[in-house]
Amino acid sequence: MQPVRAKKHLGQHFLKDLSIAEDIVNSLIQTDKYDTVLEIGPGMGVLTQFLIQQKNYTTFPIDVDRESIAFLVEKFPVLKGNIIYGDFLKIDLNEIVNNKPFAVIGNFPYNISTQILFKVYEYRHQVPELVGMFQKEVAERVAAKPGNKTYGITSVLLQAYYDIEYLFTVDEHVFDPPPKVKSAVIRLTRNNTEKLDCDEVFFKVVVKTAFNQRRKTMRNSVKVFLNEETKKHPILDKRPEQLSVEEFVMLTNLLKG
Repeated sequence: MQPVRAKKHLGQHFLKDLSIAEDIVNSLIQTDKYDTVLEIGPGMGVLTQFLIQQKNYTTFPIDVDRESIAFLVEKFPVLKGNIIYGDFLKIDLNEIVNNKPFAVIGNFPYNISTQILFKVYEYRHQVPELVGMFQKEVAERVAAKPGNKTYGITSVLLQAYYDIEYLFTVDEHVFDPPPKVKSAVIRLTRNNTEKLDCDEVFFKVVVKTAFNQRRKTMRNSVKVFLNEETKKHPILDKRPEQLSVEEFVMLTNLLKG
Protein backbone atom coordinates (compact mmCIF):
# COMPACT_ATOMS: atom_id res chain seq x y z
CA MET A 1 0.00 0.00 0.00
CA GLN A 2 1.43 3.36 -1.01
CA PRO A 3 1.39 6.40 1.27
CA VAL A 4 -1.36 8.82 0.37
CA ARG A 5 -0.54 12.36 -0.67
CA ALA A 6 -0.26 14.76 2.25
CA LYS A 7 -1.00 18.41 2.66
CA LYS A 8 -1.52 20.83 5.52
CA HIS A 9 -4.61 22.79 6.47
CA LEU A 10 -6.10 24.11 9.70
CA GLY A 11 -2.88 23.47 11.61
CA GLN A 12 -2.77 19.82 10.60
CA HIS A 13 0.37 17.82 9.84
CA PHE A 14 -0.19 14.62 7.89
CA LEU A 15 1.49 11.31 8.59
CA LYS A 16 3.87 9.76 6.08
CA ASP A 17 4.66 6.68 8.21
CA LEU A 18 1.97 4.10 7.49
CA SER A 19 3.07 1.83 10.33
CA ILE A 20 2.21 4.57 12.82
CA ALA A 21 -1.14 5.16 11.10
CA GLU A 22 -1.92 1.46 11.40
CA ASP A 23 -0.87 1.47 15.07
CA ILE A 24 -3.27 4.35 15.76
CA VAL A 25 -6.18 2.50 14.15
CA ASN A 26 -5.30 -0.71 16.00
CA SER A 27 -5.39 1.24 19.28
CA LEU A 28 -9.21 1.17 19.13
CA ILE A 29 -9.94 -1.72 21.47
CA GLN A 30 -13.53 -1.23 22.68
CA THR A 31 -15.12 -2.23 19.37
CA ASP A 32 -17.75 -4.42 21.02
CA LYS A 33 -19.30 -1.26 22.48
CA TYR A 34 -19.95 0.63 19.23
CA ASP A 35 -20.34 0.04 15.51
CA THR A 36 -19.63 3.59 14.32
CA VAL A 37 -16.32 5.48 14.25
CA LEU A 38 -16.04 9.18 13.43
CA GLU A 39 -12.66 10.09 11.93
CA ILE A 40 -11.90 13.77 12.48
CA GLY A 41 -9.72 15.57 9.93
CA PRO A 42 -8.96 12.59 7.64
CA GLY A 43 -7.09 14.78 5.15
CA MET A 44 -5.85 12.50 2.41
CA GLY A 45 -6.90 9.30 4.18
CA VAL A 46 -3.77 7.95 5.83
CA LEU A 47 -5.84 6.59 8.72
CA THR A 48 -8.94 6.01 6.63
CA GLN A 49 -7.25 3.35 4.50
CA PHE A 50 -6.79 1.21 7.63
CA LEU A 51 -10.14 2.06 9.19
CA ILE A 52 -12.09 0.73 6.19
CA GLN A 53 -10.37 -2.64 6.58
CA GLN A 54 -12.07 -3.14 9.94
CA LYS A 55 -15.21 -5.27 9.95
CA ASN A 56 -16.48 -4.35 13.44
CA TYR A 57 -17.51 -0.80 12.65
CA THR A 58 -18.42 1.68 9.94
CA THR A 59 -16.23 4.75 9.47
CA PHE A 60 -17.51 8.28 8.85
CA PRO A 61 -14.66 10.66 7.89
CA ILE A 62 -15.45 14.33 8.68
CA ASP A 63 -13.47 17.23 7.19
CA VAL A 64 -13.97 20.95 6.56
CA ASP A 65 -11.65 20.96 3.55
CA ARG A 66 -13.40 20.45 0.21
CA GLU A 67 -10.24 19.25 -1.54
CA SER A 68 -9.81 16.53 1.07
CA ILE A 69 -13.45 15.50 0.72
CA ALA A 70 -13.15 15.27 -3.07
CA PHE A 71 -9.98 13.22 -2.76
CA LEU A 72 -11.53 10.82 -0.23
CA VAL A 73 -14.65 10.29 -2.35
CA GLU A 74 -12.46 9.31 -5.30
CA LYS A 75 -9.93 7.30 -3.27
CA PHE A 76 -12.42 5.33 -1.16
CA PRO A 77 -15.58 4.61 -3.18
CA VAL A 78 -16.58 2.06 -0.52
CA LEU A 79 -17.25 5.03 1.77
CA LYS A 80 -19.65 6.73 -0.64
CA GLY A 81 -22.36 8.37 1.44
CA ASN A 82 -20.30 8.22 4.64
CA ILE A 83 -17.83 11.02 3.89
CA ILE A 84 -19.04 14.20 5.55
CA TYR A 85 -18.16 17.78 4.67
CA GLY A 86 -18.54 19.87 7.81
CA ASP A 87 -17.05 21.23 11.01
CA PHE A 88 -16.92 18.55 13.71
CA LEU A 89 -17.14 21.24 16.38
CA LYS A 90 -20.46 22.55 15.01
CA ILE A 91 -22.17 19.40 13.78
CA ASP A 92 -24.96 17.76 15.76
CA LEU A 93 -23.27 14.36 15.90
CA ASN A 94 -26.54 12.54 16.47
CA GLU A 95 -27.54 13.42 12.93
CA ILE A 96 -24.76 10.97 11.98
CA VAL A 97 -24.90 8.36 14.74
CA ASN A 98 -28.65 8.40 15.50
CA ASN A 99 -28.14 8.56 19.28
CA LYS A 100 -26.05 5.38 19.27
CA PRO A 101 -22.59 4.90 20.85
CA PHE A 102 -19.62 5.86 18.67
CA ALA A 103 -15.83 6.16 18.87
CA VAL A 104 -13.69 9.10 17.76
CA ILE A 105 -10.31 8.84 16.08
CA GLY A 106 -7.97 11.16 14.23
CA ASN A 107 -4.69 12.89 13.65
CA PHE A 108 -6.27 15.99 15.09
CA PRO A 109 -5.46 19.52 13.88
CA TYR A 110 -3.33 20.98 16.67
CA ASN A 111 -5.18 24.27 16.79
CA ILE A 112 -8.55 22.70 17.65
CA SER A 113 -7.49 19.51 19.44
CA THR A 114 -8.56 20.70 22.90
CA GLN A 115 -11.91 21.84 21.50
CA ILE A 116 -12.36 18.37 20.01
CA LEU A 117 -11.86 16.88 23.48
CA PHE A 118 -14.45 19.21 24.98
CA LYS A 119 -16.90 18.23 22.23
CA VAL A 120 -16.34 14.58 23.14
CA TYR A 121 -16.87 15.54 26.79
CA GLU A 122 -20.32 16.85 25.82
CA TYR A 123 -21.12 13.46 24.23
CA ARG A 124 -19.41 11.44 26.98
CA HIS A 125 -22.42 9.19 27.54
CA GLN A 126 -22.22 8.06 23.90
CA VAL A 127 -18.44 7.85 23.39
CA PRO A 128 -16.87 4.74 24.93
CA GLU A 129 -13.49 5.44 23.35
CA LEU A 130 -11.29 8.03 21.67
CA VAL A 131 -7.87 7.51 20.10
CA GLY A 132 -6.07 10.55 18.81
CA MET A 133 -2.82 12.18 17.82
CA PHE A 134 -2.11 15.43 19.66
CA GLN A 135 0.73 17.83 20.19
CA LYS A 136 2.83 16.09 22.85
CA GLU A 137 2.31 18.73 25.53
CA VAL A 138 -1.47 18.57 25.06
CA ALA A 139 -1.42 14.77 25.33
CA GLU A 140 0.67 15.00 28.50
CA ARG A 141 -1.73 17.56 29.97
CA VAL A 142 -4.78 15.39 29.33
CA ALA A 143 -3.12 12.32 30.86
CA ALA A 144 -1.45 14.15 33.79
CA LYS A 145 -2.15 13.03 37.35
CA PRO A 146 -2.69 15.23 40.43
CA GLY A 147 0.53 16.87 41.59
CA ASN A 148 1.87 17.22 38.06
CA LYS A 149 2.47 20.80 36.93
CA THR A 150 0.61 20.11 33.64
CA TYR A 151 -2.49 18.79 35.45
CA GLY A 152 -5.35 21.16 34.68
CA ILE A 153 -8.92 21.69 33.53
CA THR A 154 -8.88 19.14 30.71
CA SER A 155 -7.18 16.60 32.98
CA VAL A 156 -9.87 16.82 35.66
CA LEU A 157 -12.95 17.05 33.45
CA LEU A 158 -11.94 14.18 31.17
CA GLN A 159 -10.54 11.96 33.92
CA ALA A 160 -13.84 12.26 35.75
CA TYR A 161 -15.37 10.06 33.05
CA TYR A 162 -12.43 8.45 31.20
CA ASP A 163 -9.37 6.35 31.90
CA ILE A 164 -6.59 8.02 29.91
CA GLU A 165 -3.52 6.26 28.55
CA TYR A 166 -0.50 7.90 26.96
CA LEU A 167 0.26 5.31 24.26
CA PHE A 168 3.35 6.52 22.40
CA THR A 169 5.36 9.54 21.26
CA VAL A 170 5.70 10.38 17.55
CA ASP A 171 8.74 12.18 16.11
CA GLU A 172 8.49 15.20 13.85
CA HIS A 173 10.09 13.65 10.76
CA VAL A 174 7.16 11.27 10.07
CA PHE A 175 4.90 14.22 9.14
CA ASP A 176 4.50 16.38 6.06
CA PRO A 177 5.16 19.17 6.75
CA PRO A 178 7.22 18.39 9.88
CA PRO A 179 5.84 20.22 12.93
CA LYS A 180 8.19 22.06 15.27
CA VAL A 181 7.09 19.90 18.19
CA LYS A 182 6.73 16.22 18.96
CA SER A 183 3.35 14.54 18.89
CA ALA A 184 1.77 11.79 20.93
CA VAL A 185 -1.10 9.33 20.74
CA ILE A 186 -3.45 8.88 23.69
CA ARG A 187 -6.51 6.72 24.31
CA LEU A 188 -9.56 7.69 26.35
CA THR A 189 -11.66 4.77 27.57
CA ARG A 190 -14.97 5.43 29.30
CA ASN A 191 -14.94 4.50 32.98
CA ASN A 192 -17.91 3.31 35.04
CA THR A 193 -18.99 6.76 36.21
CA GLU A 194 -22.44 7.47 34.84
CA LYS A 195 -22.93 10.54 37.01
CA LEU A 196 -20.68 12.35 39.46
CA ASP A 197 -21.83 12.48 43.07
CA CYS A 198 -22.36 16.24 42.80
CA ASP A 199 -23.94 18.90 40.62
CA GLU A 200 -22.09 18.18 37.35
CA VAL A 201 -22.66 21.64 35.88
CA PHE A 202 -21.32 23.32 39.01
CA PHE A 203 -18.42 20.82 39.10
CA LYS A 204 -17.27 22.14 35.73
CA VAL A 205 -17.57 25.74 36.98
CA VAL A 206 -15.54 24.96 40.11
CA VAL A 207 -12.78 23.22 38.14
CA LYS A 208 -12.47 26.08 35.67
CA THR A 209 -12.55 28.71 38.40
CA ALA A 210 -9.90 26.90 40.42
CA PHE A 211 -7.42 26.60 37.58
CA ASN A 212 -7.90 30.18 36.45
CA GLN A 213 -5.67 31.01 39.42
CA ARG A 214 -3.70 27.79 39.67
CA ARG A 215 -0.76 29.30 41.58
CA LYS A 216 -2.99 30.24 44.50
CA THR A 217 -4.50 28.01 47.14
CA MET A 218 -8.07 26.90 46.66
CA ARG A 219 -9.11 29.31 49.41
CA ASN A 220 -8.13 32.18 47.13
CA SER A 221 -9.02 30.72 43.76
CA VAL A 222 -12.62 29.83 44.66
CA LYS A 223 -13.20 32.54 47.29
CA VAL A 224 -16.18 33.86 45.33
CA PHE A 225 -18.09 30.72 46.44
CA LEU A 226 -16.99 30.71 50.11
CA ASN A 227 -18.76 31.78 53.26
CA GLU A 228 -17.59 32.04 56.88
CA GLU A 229 -18.19 28.37 57.52
CA THR A 230 -16.81 26.79 54.35
CA LYS A 231 -13.65 28.92 54.13
CA LYS A 232 -12.16 27.03 57.11
CA HIS A 233 -12.18 23.63 55.40
CA PRO A 234 -8.65 22.13 55.16
CA ILE A 235 -9.05 21.14 51.50
CA LEU A 236 -8.81 24.83 50.70
CA ASP A 237 -5.17 24.84 51.83
CA LYS A 238 -4.26 22.92 48.69
CA ARG A 239 -3.55 24.28 45.22
CA PRO A 240 -5.77 23.18 42.30
CA GLU A 241 -3.21 20.79 40.77
CA GLN A 242 -3.06 18.86 44.07
CA LEU A 243 -6.73 17.86 44.01
CA SER A 244 -7.93 14.56 42.55
CA VAL A 245 -11.23 14.23 40.71
CA GLU A 246 -12.80 12.84 43.89
CA GLU A 247 -11.59 15.85 45.88
CA PHE A 248 -13.02 18.22 43.29
CA VAL A 249 -16.35 16.40 43.67
CA MET A 250 -16.14 16.87 47.44
CA LEU A 251 -15.21 20.53 46.99
CA THR A 252 -18.16 21.03 44.64
CA ASN A 253 -20.54 19.69 47.25
CA LEU A 254 -18.92 21.84 49.93
CA LEU A 255 -19.28 25.02 47.88
CA LYS A 256 -22.77 24.15 46.66
CA GLY A 257 -23.91 23.57 50.21
